[in-house]
Amino acid sequence: MARDGHKYIFVLGGVMSGVGKGVVTSSIGLLLQQKGYPVNLVKVDPYLNVDAGTMNPTEHGEVFVLRSGLETDQDMGNYERFLGRDLTPDDYMTSGMVYQSVIARERALEYGGKCVEAIPHVRDEILRRIEAAAAYNGSRVSVIEIGGTIGDFQNALFIEAARVLKMEHPNDVLFVMVSYLPTPGTLGEMKTKPTQTAVRDLNSYGVQPDFIIARSKEHVDEKRKEKLAVWCNVRKDRVISAPDITSIYEAPLNFEEDKLGDALLDALNLSEKRRASLSAWRRFVLAAGNEKAPEVAIAIVGKYFDTGDFVLSDAYLSVIEAIKFSAAKLKRRPRITWVNAKDFERGKPAALLGKFDGIIVPGGFGESGIEGKLKAIRFAREKKIPYFGLCYGMQLLVIEYARNVLGLADAHTTEIKKSAEHPVVDLMLEQKKHLADNKYGGTMRLGAYPAYLKKGTLARAAYKKELVEERHRHRYEINPAYVKQLEDAGLVFSGMSPDGILMEIAELPRSAHPFMLGTQFHPELQARPLSPHPLFTEFVRAAALRRRKRK
Repeated sequence: MARDGHKYIFVLGGVMSGVGKGVVTSSIGLLLQQKGYPVNLVKVDPYLNVDAGTMNPTEHGEVFVLRSGLETDQDMGNYERFLGRDLTPDDYMTSGMVYQSVIARERALEYGGKCVEAIPHVRDEILRRIEAAAAYNGSRVSVIEIGGTIGDFQNALFIEAARVLKMEHPNDVLFVMVSYLPTPGTLGEMKTKPTQTAVRDLNSYGVQPDFIIARSKEHVDEKRKEKLAVWCNVRKDRVISAPDITSIYEAPLNFEEDKLGDALLDALNLSEKRRASLSAWRRFVLAAGNEKAPEVAIAIVGKYFDTGDFVLSDAYLSVIEAIKFSAAKLKRRPRITWVNAKDFERGKPAALLGKFDGIIVPGGFGESGIEGKLKAIRFAREKKIPYFGLCYGMQLLVIEYARNVLGLADAHTTEIKKSAEHPVVDLMLEQKKHLADNKYGGTMRLGAYPAYLKKGTLARAAYKKELVEERHRHRYEINPAYVKQLEDAGLVFSGMSPDGILMEIAELPRSAHPFMLGTQFHPELQARPLSPHPLFTEFVRAAALRRRKRK
């Protein structure tokens, strides 16, 4: 049961997907947090996957790994970046998790022989999880984003759970609907009818929105607000305009100007009003949006770009944001270009990368595009272009070095070539049993692990400390049997696990290269607007220096 006096805000989407529910949820969380209210954010994903780990990144986008190791939707990354803190497994929920718990209880006879049904048992498990998240976080307000769009079959039970909570605690629950108001080019007039229809669909669930966040290309005028107020039964002052913006980080500033935070507190009968302390956030937004700042050109050489005729940059969302944060700190304007590694396999010369100030090879799995990435890495090493390899990007750095410096022509990863003569990257011992048993979901090396950094290295200078903790998501590691050979040839393993077995960071010394570094972990997952990741900052700094020298 809900705790007395605890407040809940449910964020739902109308008209179409991708309308910005995650940004609205993140912004509400930031505003309430900055007004002094302890808040927790919960993402509900209606799919039957137990977590996001087994999903194709070109279809679903990035998998965001929590400190605990739970593989989640990329919205959880936005939540962490806006709130500036780690989230927990309690803050994430999928239909798969819910049904798995209910079935496990049924198998253990915990329902006392009753016929187990969607209502009440699945619905009540959803409510239990919402309450568990609030209790674990010790929050005053819970903001719960229900994925999908109003009218979807998949999220109906979650909306039903929210309805029941509202029925039992009418003064403690709000519904915020994020909807879209199109302006058809042939008409030139903003239309409210799709949102009216979405509200009627929501009404059919027994739910009435208290606020409408009206997403649109331009500001929503008073006439449109009046129509929505009349036809959707929502107060006009609770129809909030949310036009397209250059950066999602502007959203909380715009909402604060419209006094959305105060309006939510009023509706929740929380009387204490404070202006949100957003000065540091505002400084970041100004720095990140400074069009006059010196440019730095970064190439992301990846392979998860192919989705029909479109480019899916969401597959590398955290990497992109981490670059932005560090660039803003250094007062630089990043120009990020997607480079498909497969193009280098089709004949394009890697020399095309010479126009960039820095090159990143992000994480990934499988054989596709690998030889193209290796060509890019070799070019970056030989031409002394700052290079940053993330997870797979570090493994490929080591493979390229083993092949072209150490002279091990057949050096490879057993992920791609099981019979490689020189398996410089190999499957972790505990992973071999998982794969033999066909256990893929949630079985990688996941979550936060410690690493010790060597003195006198790029990594140690960037972090300014000896012990760090970073998030992982991989099955393969640098083969310990090749570490000494690689080090004797000039490669430095500047970060390693406390037992010295797992190589966490590989780099070249500054005397050999301005910035050639790879991490087995994913530093981008801990980069935040107000606390950029030190390795990204040093990479961008090196790229900016290269640009100055070239000019």
